[in-house]
Amino acid sequence: MQPTEEDVLAAIRQGNERVFETVFRLHYAPLCRYARQFLPDADDAEEEVQAMFLAFWEKREGLLITTSLKSYLFRAVHNRCLNRIKHLAIRDEHRQHTLYTGDTTAESPVQALLGDELSDRIQTAIQKLPEQCRLAFTLSRFDELKYQEIADQLGISVKTVENQIGKALRILRTELSDYLPLALLTWLLSHP
Repeated sequence: MQPTEEDVLAAIRQGNERVFETVFRLHYAPLCRYARQFLPDADDAEEEVQAMFLAFWEKREGLLITTSLKSYLFRAVHNRCLNRIKHLAIRDEHRQHTLYTGDTTAESPVQALLGDELSDRIQTAIQKLPEQCRLAFTLSRFDELKYQEIADQLGISVKTVENQIGKALRILRTELSDYLPLALLTWLLSHP
């Protein structure tokens, strides 16, 4: 005697892997063919069907199916394919926008290497500063404290904080002058 659809769903809800595998084998190929109507790439279509079955299994205990199981599976694949198409369209639109505006947020390996090297050089130069200069500078630039807050924290006057940060900037400009043009270096060191 063939089990009813309610029996099949009940078995799946209870975690019966054998019944789930039977449903998977019965519907997998037709669902892939259906997905190919939306997604021309066979791998993308299979990926969506597999993802749908995975989600189906993971949510099995709370599944509420008011249509036939077959209709439910086809509708789920349909929705996943439409979401994939939307995602691809947004990605392509972003890619076109990036090409049009020339806005490339991804760094090339050379840019990343130069950025890492610059960061290392700046950190080394900061470590060479006299202690009070280094403290005042790092509290200002990295902790973004105001001069008065730095003065309160270090127990010195605001004027001394100004002098120490000025001294730190002069030393850093000298230490890093061979690495960057002075104008760029000045901008980097003067903006937190």
